[in-house]
Amino acid sequence: MAAASSTPSRDDEIDLNALLGTVLDHKWLLIAVTSCFFVFSVAYAILATPIYQATAMVQVEQKVPDLPGLSAISQTLGASSSEDTTEIAIITSRSVIGKAVDNLGLNVVVVPHRFPVFGGFIARHFVPGQSGEVAAPWLGLSRDDWGGSKLDVFQLDVPDILLGKKLTLIAGEHGAYTLLDVDGTALLRGQVGQVSTGRGVTMQVKTLMANPGMRFTVARNRELATINKLQLTVDALEQGKDSGIIALTYENADPQLASDVLDQVTQAYVRQNVERNSAQAANSLKFVKEQLPLVREKLEQAQSALNAYQVKAHSVDINLQTKGLLDQIVAVESSIQHLELQQADMERRFTKDHPAYQALMQQLGQLQAQKAGMEKQVDNLPDTQRDLLRLMEDVQVSNRTYTGLLDQAQQLEIARAGTVGNVRIVDAAAVDTTLPVKPKKAIVVIGGTFLGALLAVAFIFLRQMLNRGVEDPANIEELGLPVYASIPLSNDERGMSVKGLHQHGDSRQHLLAVTSPADLATEALRSLRTSLHFARLEAKNNLLMISGSSPDAGKTFVSANLAAVIAQAGQTVLLIDADMRKGSQHKVLGGRPENGLSELVSGQIDLAAAVRPVEGVEKLHFIARGKVPPNPSELLMHTGFTDLLSKVLPLYDLVIIDTPPILAVTDAAVIGHHAGTSLLVVRFGLNQSREIALAKQRFEQNGVQIKGAIFNAVEKRSAGYYSYGYYEYKAAK
Repeated sequence: MAAASSTPSRDDEIDLNALLGTVLDHKWLLIAVTSCFFVFSVAYAILATPIYQATAMVQVEQKVPDLPGLSAISQTLGASSSEDTTEIAIITSRSVIGKAVDNLGLNVVVVPHRFPVFGGFIARHFVPGQSGEVAAPWLGLSRDDWGGSKLDVFQLDVPDILLGKKLTLIAGEHGAYTLLDVDGTALLRGQVGQVSTGRGVTMQVKTLMANPGMRFTVARNRELATINKLQLTVDALEQGKDSGIIALTYENADPQLASDVLDQVTQAYVRQNVERNSAQAANSLKFVKEQLPLVREKLEQAQSALNAYQVKAHSVDINLQTKGLLDQIVAVESSIQHLELQQADMERRFTKDHPAYQALMQQLGQLQAQKAGMEKQVDNLPDTQRDLLRLMEDVQVSNRTYTGLLDQAQQLEIARAGTVGNVRIVDAAAVDTTLPVKPKKAIVVIGGTFLGALLAVAFIFLRQMLNRGVEDPANIEELGLPVYASIPLSNDERGMSVKGLHQHGDSRQHLLAVTSPADLATEALRSLRTSLHFARLEAKNNLLMISGSSPDAGKTFVSANLAAVIAQAGQTVLLIDADMRKGSQHKVLGGRPENGLSELVSGQIDLAAAVRPVEGVEKLHFIARGKVPPNPSELLMHTGFTDLLSKVLPLYDLVIIDTPPILAVTDAAVIGHHAGTSLLVVRFGLNQSREIALAKQRFEQNGVQIKGAIFNAVEKRSAGYYSYGYYEYKAAK
């Protein structure tokens, strides 16, 4: 006992053998579902519209545009190490995508009406004998496209209320057409090549090739909605970190449209890049031209002041030493003014914390410090030389600045005209029409088949989990009920039930023990007969009650056939159908339910009139349920039922009573007090452990001791219990 108690419990472990067995038990369901998914997957792979992918590639050069007037320091510090993230956002921006939408007229959507499921497949595989040929309608369905149909809408303007609505265009004879709204009301009638108007709609059809009566779905979408949808489908991805190479992809069922869309996107992107860079040169040129008149005016004022001073002082020149100092001052002052111009330009493009701006200010500070040192030397000169030097300095500095601005203006004019941008198209848009990207047929078929198998297995386990009926007699014995016999599910019994048991007015006998004596279920009942012989040795009487916890457990089948095999062994047996509500023993043994137990207990008939012989089983007699009384439980508690039992018990070797299920009514508890042996029928896969335990408890609360259980309708399982010991053993022919 100690060793047994120390053995660890394995109830919480996963039994892989049982799981595999469950799948094998439902293999036909698994095969059927998987096969259906396989067929549907193959059909989808064949019939689905192929999707083609257009690809393109652009390169972003990692440098700042070289504009005149910017110092080398500002170019170096102002350059970005990688602009790919920004450029990807620009490629998929509304300004770029919108150009493609406008140029290709993507706001107008045209879809030919095709027969569901396989209409598109037929249309795609139509091969015209000559240009412009349209396939003849199949089965007279002229409203559908069967191949070769085409509608090219040049113009479609609709009121706001019809934006995004699906309109219907019906092709007519000789290029005529009719446009209908969503309600089928005609909006306009037109002719190919002509502008037609009606009810606020203006339409011009460029090309119409279709059978008369064919329909197209036409819609004019809002421009923003079209752009937003296209933004989601155009993909841009950098090829390697900081590579500057951006790959573009776009997928569509029309390979030509896919290529055109991507081509328009790349062309619009390159154009806006050039315009963006040339705009920078144009802004700098505008600034230079604004400064030229101011510097020229300053130069003229300096020259006038110099001339006036020379006339007044009667001095026209300076000595060599002063001239050298003047040249140095002019050079420094020219550099300062040049940097100040750059400062004004950079303040429009950068913040004061930008590294390029900080470098410029540092260089400007150094020049101003040099100028301050030279100014001290000028202060030590004679008054005439000092004044003349400063006036000549103003003239020369202004002249150099003016000349530099003129030269810079010319360079900016050249830069603006010759700007090419810092992006280029490496690979133009192209589509491989021999290899659609969708559907991937192998993946669809394999994935669909696997999904079907997965769903089937999930359904099997879910049903198994929700229906936790007992499938192993060990589970019954754990509840304290010994299993006297396990009766396999009989195909012969199932066939008899379908043919006769549920047919109204059928009074023939349907005993398996008589019609199929070699059936495994019959052999199991014989084993039960043997077990009962020893179990009844200590019983108080020869009355056997057979009950169940719930309906459909099979107690009627067990009671009738057990009575038959016991009678076939030479014992006299009386079978009483005590289920006066829904008893069906008369359907198994033959006859009508009237003149049975209810009439006998109530005194309407005597025992001789109620007891019937069973055809084919000499020592078996039977009492049917009788007419359904209004008070079956009270009738069983009547003294008439007790008197009946006292009369029949001495007359038979065994009296078997078939009772209603204990969890439904209390009749079985009443009868159980009279029985020497009581058995409970449990059906395989139907009755749950808690239900069986509750039935046992209900009997015990009423003072009835259940001797054991009969495991009925046991099915074969790949892993688990299956009526061990019952094998087909027939005589050789």
